Amino acid sequence: MASLLRLGLLLAAAAAASPGRLVPYDLLYADGVRAYFARDWGRAAELLQRALHSYAGLRAARRACRAVCRREAAFLGGPPGAGPWEAALFGRVLQRADCLQHCLGRRLGAAPSAHRASRAVRRDFEQREPYNYLQVAFFQLKKLDQAVSAAHTFFVANPQHLQMREDIEKYRRMSGVKSDNFRDLEATPHWEAYEAGVQHYDADAYLQAAARLEESLAEALSALEECRALCEGPWEDEDEEEDMQPGLYEAIAAHYIQVLKCRQQCVLEIATKPGRISATEDFIPSHLDLLQFAYDQVGNQALAAECAASYLLFYPTDEPMLEKMKQYRTELGEDTAVAARESIQHYVQRSLMEKKLIYYAVEHLGGTFNDPDLWTPDELIPENLKEKHREDQEKQKQETLDVEEREKRGPLPFEGIAVTMDSHQMNGTQRVVFDRVLTESECKDLLRLTKAAGEVGDGYRARRSPHTPHERFEGLTVLKAMQLAQNGDVDWRDAKLLLQASEKSRKIIESYFTPGKKLHFSFTHLVCRTAVDEEQEGRMDLSHPVHADNCLLDPEGQECWREPPAYVYRDYSGILYLNDDFQGGGLFFTEMDTVTVTAEVHPKCGRLVAFSSGKENPHGVWAVSRGRRCAIALWYTHSREHAEQERVKAEELMEQDWPDREERQGADHSGRSFSELPVPNSGARPTSRRHKPGSDRTQQPKELRARDEF
Repeated sequence: MASLLRLGLLLAAAAAASPGRLVPYDLLYADGVRAYFARDWGRAAELLQRALHSYAGLRAARRACRAVCRREAAFLGGPPGAGPWEAALFGRVLQRADCLQHCLGRRLGAAPSAHRASRAVRRDFEQREPYNYLQVAFFQLKKLDQAVSAAHTFFVANPQHLQMREDIEKYRRMSGVKSDNFRDLEATPHWEAYEAGVQHYDADAYLQAAARLEESLAEALSALEECRALCEGPWEDEDEEEDMQPGLYEAIAAHYIQVLKCRQQCVLEIATKPGRISATEDFIPSHLDLLQFAYDQVGNQALAAECAASYLLFYPTDEPMLEKMKQYRTELGEDTAVAARESIQHYVQRSLMEKKLIYYAVEHLGGTFNDPDLWTPDELIPENLKEKHREDQEKQKQETLDVEEREKRGPLPFEGIAVTMDSHQMNGTQRVVFDRVLTESECKDLLRLTKAAGEVGDGYRARRSPHTPHERFEGLTVLKAMQLAQNGDVDWRDAKLLLQASEKSRKIIESYFTPGKKLHFSFTHLVCRTAVDEEQEGRMDLSHPVHADNCLLDPEGQECWREPPAYVYRDYSGILYLNDDFQGGGLFFTEMDTVTVTAEVHPKCGRLVAFSSGKENPHGVWAVSRGRRCAIALWYTHSREHAEQERVKAEELMEQDWPDREERQGADHSGRSFSELPVPNSGARPTSRRHKPGSDRTQQPKELRARDEF
């Protein structure tokens, strides 16, 4: 009776802290969107802001009530002689449910069930979609500062959204817009502190790094608890099958395991920076790894040892960290007690307990579990699940081989070339990246040839790019290169190398995509894009907008029209990169909407990216923000009548002029060898392995890296 009285007083106090009724956010959002499309900007802005406020209020109420009820209706430490186990267990369950219903009802001003939104609406709020509507509404209301903040908040979480990228650039150019208007209204404290800490760390400012990393670790653990509390929500039936309802214990077990899996995934949520797809690996252990090193550098061995001991809870056999612990014990004295942090001990023990229950359920009740942690001990995973994991890996390898067979990939005709990414890894079809197509020396020779493009090129001659005012565009065709060589304006060996490099690329692409079917050159262009230094501030546009190479892209209609003026005869495209000493300029692929980025390719010397030219491969080029990006752009066709005629003339010039040149200048081509030895290909693909932190570390911790973003 006394406990119920305390519960009533506690709920009354909680209700007093949250006056008024909270209108369900999905209803406000729906009304706001309707007002938006009715062009009622003032009402749209009001309703969308209220929806965001309601969404935040609902999450805060759920977190607070679960914290209150966890203390008031605890499962452990029940009164002695409480009776049979069912009464002891389910009595507490009913008290906890009663506590939550009353607490949420008083805080929200209505039944909690009124705030159950659809998955689509929840997804919109998770992806900050209301801010996309808000920025337009505020702009129409001439409230530029609020429009900019809303746009920036949306863009931070959706950096690949090309339309918002253009909107942000327009805002930057508007008078009256201040730099501090570009603020993230949903900024997470632990990410701000973490990035500041890493910057101090990289600058060897270890005292400041330790302070910000400690702040980040505390905020991250707090965010983790909030995320875990929100996992205790309604049952989410993924299959939505209602034919066969589970019994009492099966239903309890299924919902409980769903909650445990959700809690385990929270570490990925807090370790994923807004706007990224994948989480930073070992986010919590990496804090301790960095902190250990930072404290060691500033001479605080006691805290360094504490962080090392905490890190070893995750990786108890990590030899470099064990060596550091020996060093700290020697420096501090063998009698000095060194213990891991209590917060980390609690974190690891609780996580291992949950993993054990989940693996038990998967083993005995079925289902799957994608463990988010690299540090999970092998002995925790049941033997039969380990075997299943190996079977899944073998199945994945077989699927990869099946894909290769379907795409009829032939052997590569040159030795030493590596397939870095294939279609599967690039989330598309008919895409591939090769490395080591050119040597560093060959790249340098071709870069020397690009200087002629800026001086006596084929019509572009360092003019502003046709795609952006922020870059200069220089180009050189193979025929123009041979004519310049014939006149003595460029080294004839460099001009020949351009022909050889493009022909080598053609053979590689032909053998990979269309073995046995001839590919002809459609056009070959040595191209450089140079950032205009005085035009880069606040720039948000692209070096080359998203397009397809043989059809006219219609993103709204989700179609690509293969008709003139498109180069409808082009079948395959390629880009052979010559350098990487610039900023930006990466190639990216998108869905048909031209907005959803599916893969990116970063340029470097000798890298060849190849893909089919149709609607399956829309692509663009990120802005070159500093320096000069040079590459050989290549297009191919199966149609002989559309073969590149300038190339035929260039090859004729080379055959006519080559013997005389060789006789006059000698045959010593040291540093310019161009291997074209056809060899059989083993078909091997490079593989990637995930390493645990510290496994290859000497003294400096490993460089932090995120999982593949695409």
